Amino acid sequence: MTALQPSSPLVGYTIGVTAARRREELVALLRRRGARVVEAPALRIMPLEDDEALRRATEQCLTAPLDYVVATTGVGWRGWLSAADGWGHGARLAEVCAPAVVLTRGPKATGAVRAGGLSETWSPATEATDELLAWLLARDLRGRRVAVQEHGASLDGFSAALRERGAEVIPVPVYRWAPPEDLSPLRRLVEQTARREVHALTFTSAPAITAFLGTADELGLRAEVLAGLREEVLPVCVGPVCARPLEEAGITPHCPERGRLGAMVRAIESVLPQRNRRELRSGTSRVTLQGNAVLIDGAEPVQLPPLLAAVLRALAEQPGHVLSRAELLRRAWIGTQADEHAVEAAIARLRGALGDHARLVRTVPKRGYSLLAAA
Repeated sequence: MTALQPSSPLVGYTIGVTAARRREELVALLRRRGARVVEAPALRIMPLEDDEALRRATEQCLTAPLDYVVATTGVGWRGWLSAADGWGHGARLAEVCAPAVVLTRGPKATGAVRAGGLSETWSPATEATDELLAWLLARDLRGRRVAVQEHGASLDGFSAALRERGAEVIPVPVYRWAPPEDLSPLRRLVEQTARREVHALTFTSAPAITAFLGTADELGLRAEVLAGLREEVLPVCVGPVCARPLEEAGITPHCPERGRLGAMVRAIESVLPQRNRRELRSGTSRVTLQGNAVLIDGAEPVQLPPLLAAVLRALAEQPGHVLSRAELLRRAWIGTQADEHAVEAAIARLRGALGDHARLVRTVPKRGYSLLAAA
């Protein structure tokens, strides 16, 4: 058991972080608010500064002025300029981009473009690549030169649609997504999601969701993971573009109004307690169940192991109602095999964890267990 600060808004909650970029920042924000964080990068970014494909694309851009330039990510745009500088092409790239109509996919790409000395003509409020494409297709593209800075994966469909309208399209592959070097943390997070041992999952890119669900497929746990995300595990995405793979899988994630890490964390602070917090009374005592933590009469909360927390949550759904051992097995031992002796052992451990308040868990002979409390 670990003593935690009761004033921390996310005390008791376990949150999975799948981000590769800025993971340390997101983890720090969550831990500062009391959360236990499971770090499991779903992808890693492979820079292509030395890649021949990027150099060829850059040199193709330099053969004549560009009519349109599409910047899709801040990190990708900065990486492209940095690589061009390294090859001695930085000044020439700025010259060919200067007369172009510059389109940016969201605030991060916009900020990078401005920092590089250019100004964007238009940026969709939704940060959707589809809207960038629609904007371009509304123009006469015959004979126009269009550079498209890609983000992690190729935008073949985007480029093909422009070419069908007569444009010369130059894809610029600045970086690509690759699997993490160590897949074991991601596999463990998938398993924890299937067993409902995390309370929320955070995603900052659509490819990370695709990789996460792909890992679930590999482990044969897709159905269990999706069920967890529909029921007890809160999926949180940085924005609507990121959320699309979950929506296509039938999951409705929560997205903050602004696509920022701080806004994500504030959204979790707001939504998670509404879904996973119970206030109970036991005699004169006030009992709060928050994630895996138990807070009694404002004392320092106690962090329970996930299984014991699941047992306590099941009992707390209807305080005073008797749950049989078989019913507790069904509710708390999700995705694992156990018998009724495991229930008895878990109840004994739970009472030990509750210490002076062990009487909260009542044994009803020959029937099961109930929580000596009222909602």
